[in-house]
Amino acid sequence: MGRIRMCLLCIAAAFSLCICGRAETSAPILQARISFPESVHSWPITGRVFLLLNRNNDPQAHLEGGSIIFGSDIDRVGPDELIGVGLNALGFPYASLRDIPAGDYFVQAVLSVYSEFHRADGHVVWGHLNEWEDGDLCSHTQKLHLDPATGFNIKLSLTETIPPASSPADSEWVKHIKIQSQLLTKFWGRPMWIGAIVLLPKGYAEHPETRYPVIYKETHFSWSNPFRFEPPGKESGRGNDFFEAWTGDRFPRVIVALPLLPTPYNEASQSVNSANNGPYEDAFLKELIPYIEGHFRAIHESYARVLTGSSTGGWESAALQLYHPEFFGGAWVFSPDQLDLRRFGLINIYAEKNAFVSEQEGSERPPVDRTLMRDVNGQAVFSVRQWSRFEAVLGSKGRSGSALDDFNAAFAPPGADGYPKQLWNKATGEIDRDVATYMRDHGFDLRYFAESNWAVIGPHLMGKLHFYCGDMDNFYLNLGVYLMEDFLKQTKNPYYGGTFEYGRPLKGHGWQPMTNAELIRMIASEIAKNAPKGTDVRWSRY
Repeated sequence: MGRIRMCLLCIAAAFSLCICGRAETSAPILQARISFPESVHSWPITGRVFLLLNRNNDPQAHLEGGSIIFGSDIDRVGPDELIGVGLNALGFPYASLRDIPAGDYFVQAVLSVYSEFHRADGHVVWGHLNEWEDGDLCSHTQKLHLDPATGFNIKLSLTETIPPASSPADSEWVKHIKIQSQLLTKFWGRPMWIGAIVLLPKGYAEHPETRYPVIYKETHFSWSNPFRFEPPGKESGRGNDFFEAWTGDRFPRVIVALPLLPTPYNEASQSVNSANNGPYEDAFLKELIPYIEGHFRAIHESYARVLTGSSTGGWESAALQLYHPEFFGGAWVFSPDQLDLRRFGLINIYAEKNAFVSEQEGSERPPVDRTLMRDVNGQAVFSVRQWSRFEAVLGSKGRSGSALDDFNAAFAPPGADGYPKQLWNKATGEIDRDVATYMRDHGFDLRYFAESNWAVIGPHLMGKLHFYCGDMDNFYLNLGVYLMEDFLKQTKNPYYGGTFEYGRPLKGHGWQPMTNAELIRMIASEIAKNAPKGTDVRWSRY
C-alpha cells in the first residue's frame, strides 16, 4: 500500500482541524456502496476501504491534501459484493458523514488490500505487502452534490488497480538492490524483500582496484536518490548542486547506500529487531550490509562504515550506533525521533496517564489538549487527539502506516491477537504503562539505554555521536535531544567526545546547518582521520 499509504498521510497537512460531532436525530440515509468486479480481483479481499470527498477537481487532489476521509475494515469480501460505508465509518476531520458541509464534492473510493501472514510466533495477522508487491484498487472520481440534511446513497465501483511502485532504472551513478531476506521470510511465513539505493562515486568504474567507505543514509522507504542526487534535466542541462559537487573533480569518493526496509505495518522498520515486525536489525546487519559491501567495492572496516539520517532516519542512525558501537564508525544524527521517552513530544509516557491532555495536579483549571505538531512560531498545527483520530481512520490494529502506529509496531509488544499493543488508546488517550515500560526495558529509550550500558559501550563511542536539531522542532523532538545531551556531556571514563548543535532561532524539523555536500566532506574527513595508520585514504583527497 506504499503509494496510498504515503499519500493519505498528506491529507492531514491541508487541514486546520476540528473533530466535529452533532447530536443524533432521525436522519435520512447517508452511505456509499462500493464494490469491485471479478475482472479486477477474482477472489475475496480483506483490507480497508476508504471513501474520499474532495472539493478539488484535480485527479490527484484527493491524495495530496484537503480530502475528507472515511475508513472501514472489510473481511473476505468477494467480487460484486456491496461494501457499505455509512454512519459507522470513522471519519476525519469530520467524525461522521452527517457532519460534512453540504456542497459539491469529487468522490472516490480506494481499497487497501491486506495479505495474510502466518508468523513464526504463532500469530496469524493481516497486513500490507511491501512496496514492491502492492496492488490496491480505486474507483473513478464522480462529481456529486452531497447534503446530509437530505441524504445520499453513493455507488462506486473499484475498477482500477493501482500498480506497485517500481524502482527507477539503474544508471551510471545509481544502482537499485532488491533481495529476499531469509530471516524476515522465516518470521512472516511468506517471501519478504529488502533492498537499497546505492550511489556510486565518480571514477568507480575506472578504478576497479579502489575500495571506498560506505555512508548508510537511513530514511523512510523512498525511490528518491540519496541526498536528492539529481542528474541534469533535459532543459537545464545541469543537475542540482549536490549532483554538481558529487560529480566534480574535488570531492571525496565514497559510496552512499539508502536502505529500504519496509514492513507489513509501515514503510519504515526503524531498523530494529521487533516482536511485531520481526528481525529487521539482523536482516540489515547480516543480510543487506554484507550484500552491499560484497557487491560493491566497500572497505570492510568499521571506521569506514558510518550512519546518517534525519527524523526516523536520525533515530535509526543513533540506535544502530549505540547498539553496535564497534560495527559502525560514527553517526551524524539530524532531528531524531524521541531519544528519551520522558519526552515523547510533550508526553512523559512513564509518568502521565493520558496522552491527549495536560493536567496540572492540584489545579482547578480544566485539562488542556496537548499539541503534537507546531509551526516554528509555536502555533499548534495538530493535537495528539486529532492525529490519533486520523490514524484510527487510516487503519485499525496499528495498520494506519503512520507515525504513531509505526512506533508501536517497532517498539511495543504484540497483543493477544498478534497485532501491536498501543502505547495509548486512540479513542480515549489512556496510556498503557506496561507498554511504556516494555519499550524502555527493551532498549528503545535510547537515552536510558546509553546510560544503562555506558560502561560497556562508552569506550567504543568516543567521538562517534553527532546530533543536530532545530530549537523549534515541529514535533518537539529537540526536547529529547536536550536530555540525551544532559547525559552524554556528563559522561566520564570515557567522555563521549561528540557534538551537539542546535538551530536557533526558530529552526524546525529537518534543520541542517550544512549542505549535503558539506556533510559528505565532513563525514569523509572524519573517516580518513580514524583510518588505521598507513591506510590508503586517497579516496578522501580528490
